[in-house]
Amino acid sequence: MTGDEIDKAVRQELLSLPKTLAEDVAKNLVMVARLLDEDPEQAYGYAQVALRLASRVAAVREAAGFAAYAAAKYAEALKEFRAARRMTGSAELWPVMADCERGLGRPEKALAMAGEPEVGKLDRAGQVEMRLVAAGARRDMGQADAAVVTLQSPELASSAVHPWTARLRYAYADALLEVGRESDARDWFARALEADQAGTTDASDRLAELDGVQFTDALDEDEAAEDVAEESADEAAGAEDSGKGAEKAE
Repeated sequence: MTGDEIDKAVRQELLSLPKTLAEDVAKNLVMVARLLDEDPEQAYGYAQVALRLASRVAAVREAAGFAAYAAAKYAEALKEFRAARRMTGSAELWPVMADCERGLGRPEKALAMAGEPEVGKLDRAGQVEMRLVAAGARRDMGQADAAVVTLQSPELASSAVHPWTARLRYAYADALLEVGRESDARDWFARALEADQAGTTDASDRLAELDGVQFTDALDEDEAAEDVAEESADEAAGAEDSGKGAEKAE
């Protein structure tokens, strides 16, 4: 790992730093990206190093925000996202900032953000993310029916598959299940599974659960069979010992 793996746009931002410093920051940001999903705490550690080295670079503040967000440090994540947004003027981080408000136990604030003018500046993917956050906020507030309505949109009705399609369909299925519409929920979990080429949801497990299907690990079955065989052998040995004891007694 050299740091050259960094995104071109981020590398461009790092050009404002001395070369050696830029290389060190790039290496830490690469590690953040690599570890974000599998080890959020370790990714957070690398992000903190990058932040100490280059806190005035927007990409660093954004990376630190996502690392804190993945580690469920929502107040810190929100602070970093706000800093990055001030530096860039972009509304791109608006949905994740709203989700941080949810994480902090302020769904009302997240819902209010869904109605702000910044949402109109988002691209289609960003608006879908904002809709997902708003629906989540509704559910946090105990408004399950409103969450179902919030998710109903042209993007949900579309048969086209985009990177966010599986998550949108899954969220809708989950919301339907919460309001007792099990049949509809099953249909949408199936649609989510069809669109989930990257395996980002557990739609297959949810479908199996609704169908009453239980999966048994093959290894567990083998171990169980071995246990039964051992118990049978022990019982046979015990019976043989008992027989010999009876013969001696005679």
